[in-house]
Amino acid sequence: MALHTIPITMWDFSWIERRWSGGGFEDWDQALKELKERGYEAVRIDAFPHLIAKDKDKEWLLLPVWYSNDWGSPYLNRISLYPAFPQFVAKCREYGIKVALSTWYREDEENIRMEITCPEKMAENWIAVLRLLQAEGLLDSILYVDLCNEWPGDLWAPYFQNHPRDAGWGTWYTETSMEYMQKAVRCVREAFPEIPLCFSFDNACLRYYYQHRLDFMDLIEHHIWMAKLNDGEFYQEVGNAKDGRYTEEAYHLLVHNALRCYEERPVYWKKLLQNGVRDLAAASVAQGLPLATTECWGIVDYKDYPMLPWDWMKDLCSLGVKTALETNRWILAGTSNFAAPQFTGMWRDVAWHKQLTDEMRKVVLPDSLVNDRLRARLK
Repeated sequence: MALHTIPITMWDFSWIERRWSGGGFEDWDQALKELKERGYEAVRIDAFPHLIAKDKDKEWLLLPVWYSNDWGSPYLNRISLYPAFPQFVAKCREYGIKVALSTWYREDEENIRMEITCPEKMAENWIAVLRLLQAEGLLDSILYVDLCNEWPGDLWAPYFQNHPRDAGWGTWYTETSMEYMQKAVRCVREAFPEIPLCFSFDNACLRYYYQHRLDFMDLIEHHIWMAKLNDGEFYQEVGNAKDGRYTEEAYHLLVHNALRCYEERPVYWKKLLQNGVRDLAAASVAQGLPLATTECWGIVDYKDYPMLPWDWMKDLCSLGVKTALETNRWILAGTSNFAAPQFTGMWRDVAWHKQLTDEMRKVVLPDSLVNDRLRARLK
């Protein structure tokens, strides 16, 4: 069977944190039915490896990452991962949905994630997750494992000390980081050689793909948004909140400035996105690895909010998808950051989702794009 681009979406830690009435995931059957209706074939979720490895049966009190965004819980929340985690993966299988595993290393009241003191410990945690799924007969549902979301961002990997110490977000290419990633991948691969592995990245500077080989990974999961290209030019025009992006002030700036900034130069912003996507495709050719993108194309933070319409966001995301598909480099592609039930304004446009996921299925990818390990998971 010919390879095509797999439509995938990100349900991050929301799949278990947003289970209150109206949270979007209180009824997994309904959420997965709607996902299937929109044409998606896979979902990327947080497997909470540090918590499962520590005590899979424990009820964990999680601290919020943010109060302003609609991913996850905006306040303290209690979750139990067993048997919920294998149950959710089993539910996905019932609906013909493959599962990509990742982790945002969510902070609990004991901050267990800080016990990850070395790459061997990271690998040990992931091996515990995969053994649990193996015991439940669910390993065949797993597409790939992303060992850390947007490595080595300090929001998701505070346990990691990069060198130089002032190396910022997205600096996966340092010698310290490269060594850490290789060790973690090697350890997991020794235990589960059949599972495709990677670390996901968020870095608009692509030149490092030409300087550092990632052939120890099976794919490149790279997150790309128009708003972060050209040194975050769009965000600079919109304005930067004094307390950072994850605040209500940041949303107020979006309300006042985002659409105006976009409509003043729509051709420029679209071209910026297209060039960024094509440059990323070229970098993947240089690496000899296929691309997966599950967080993408317009701006990073958005939600149902007064004076934040969805039409321009959908236009940008459509352009991002279509540009990516033209390159024949994406084995998995999302439609936006917001293809989830809690983003009502985006989610309810069933026809928009179906149009893009249908276009992904029409793409015929070269068989040489993926290695045997990844090809086996795509069947």
